[in-house]
Amino acid sequence: MIVNIQYRQESVWIGIDVGTTGVRAIAYDITGRKVAAAEAFYPLLTPHPNWAEENPAQIFSAVQEVVGKAAADLRYKSRQLAGISLSTVMHSFAGLDANYQPLMDMQTWADSRSAEIVREMKKDEALCCRFYEKTGCPIHASYPLAKVLWLRKNHPDLFHQMRYVGSLKDYLFYGLTGKWLIDHSAASTSGLYNEVKMDWDDEILDYAGLKKAQLPPVVSTIHMEKLQDDAAQAMGLPAGLPVVIGATDGVLVNVGIGAVQPGQLSATIGTSGALRMLTEKPLTDKKMRTWCYNLVDDMWVAGGAINNGGMILRWVRDKVCHYTPHHLENLDVDGYDLMTMKAAHVAAGAEGLIMLPSFTGERAPYWNSELRGMFFGLSLNHSRSHMIRACMEGIAYSMNAVMLALRDFGEIKDIRVSGSFTKSELWLQILANVLNEELILPDNSEGAAFGAAVLGFIASRELAGIGATKELVKPKRIIRPDEDDVKVYQELYRIYDQLYWKLQPELAAIAAFQQAQA
Repeated sequence: MIVNIQYRQESVWIGIDVGTTGVRAIAYDITGRKVAAAEAFYPLLTPHPNWAEENPAQIFSAVQEVVGKAAADLRYKSRQLAGISLSTVMHSFAGLDANYQPLMDMQTWADSRSAEIVREMKKDEALCCRFYEKTGCPIHASYPLAKVLWLRKNHPDLFHQMRYVGSLKDYLFYGLTGKWLIDHSAASTSGLYNEVKMDWDDEILDYAGLKKAQLPPVVSTIHMEKLQDDAAQAMGLPAGLPVVIGATDGVLVNVGIGAVQPGQLSATIGTSGALRMLTEKPLTDKKMRTWCYNLVDDMWVAGGAINNGGMILRWVRDKVCHYTPHHLENLDVDGYDLMTMKAAHVAAGAEGLIMLPSFTGERAPYWNSELRGMFFGLSLNHSRSHMIRACMEGIAYSMNAVMLALRDFGEIKDIRVSGSFTKSELWLQILANVLNEELILPDNSEGAAFGAAVLGFIASRELAGIGATKELVKPKRIIRPDEDDVKVYQELYRIYDQLYWKLQPELAAIAAFQQAQA
């Protein structure tokens, strides 16, 4: 519901989407129209096997850069900036000193160095179940709980120097506003936060050796503070500009693509992938296959994220096909487009070649950091084209494993898609066939950035709530499953699923061997 028509024509919010390897600042008006945009990139640091870190100061500089560029574009277009709102990746952790500055590089969601600690925790099934029911977070190396435990065990000196427990969200918000706070959404992705009490959990903090005073105060995802002077000067913005703390990218995707009604799902494949559905209360799964995170005070998102999405296609591009920019510069073609063209010449099922995409372990629905990737069924007639298609299909199989868990929560009304995979007609069709569901491609694919901007409009009371986005985001195209290909994928998915369950000892053994060789 729009409450100020005059403001509708002038007001713009910048949604800041801070991702794993890059940040985008996109300015939207209240109709959902993109007015300005800028992006910047930064490296993912992998100094050791199973480590995945980032320099938080580098990310903050990138945020300032893109917001400054977007704001300059708005000034050029004579558009009024009402404020900025944050979306960040989940599950980050770094210990902070007394001045809220990191003592170390920040561990990302992809960091699995704590897998051994998780394996020990899982021996106590009752504890894992109790923690999951409280937090909505399965016990896994991606969560800050495991990362804190790893630091405590392996670097007790740093653990005791740690004055505060930090994440990317509270670090960035502190840099922008001078206020050390975290939103309910980011807190609920930590494994330390009680979703029933809407506060940090005393039992889990005690288990991790933490005090509540070391955690930031938790506020609503539409909480606003003022932009402080130094950050304002760096970005060319007025001091005191409203800054909304926002939520995490995963849950904001649903808002950004209009999947905001019960039974609506979002399916995203970017670097990783996820399926998510909105719920009116925290929901947990008896088999602990899914997670549940807060979106706004009275709305939650249940779902499951997979570790390995587009990163697998990048691996194929670079390591199998060797489609580097240098090799393709004379062809005037994108490496991914060329891969899609080759895969399109292969029939559904890649002539019996199946790829398990768990190159970096897996989150939902298995929550197993010891998983590894593999090609199964290789024969002499298989080519690179078959391998490309098998990778697209394997990632879709992984998404289907999450989908089967979410079906237990209720009827699926529709599925809206977002992420870089939507650029591939072939991959969209493969996912529709594997899920055996229609997919809706919305007219706005910048889910998290727009979702963050929506929280800005809600915080300033220009929108009544997230449900308003169903009127702002329209279907662009519907992808319908092909009956013949559906039958092929149903047969192959059964084999895919059996491979995981039958190779548990071997997968654990090869993961241990790789770790020993590192």
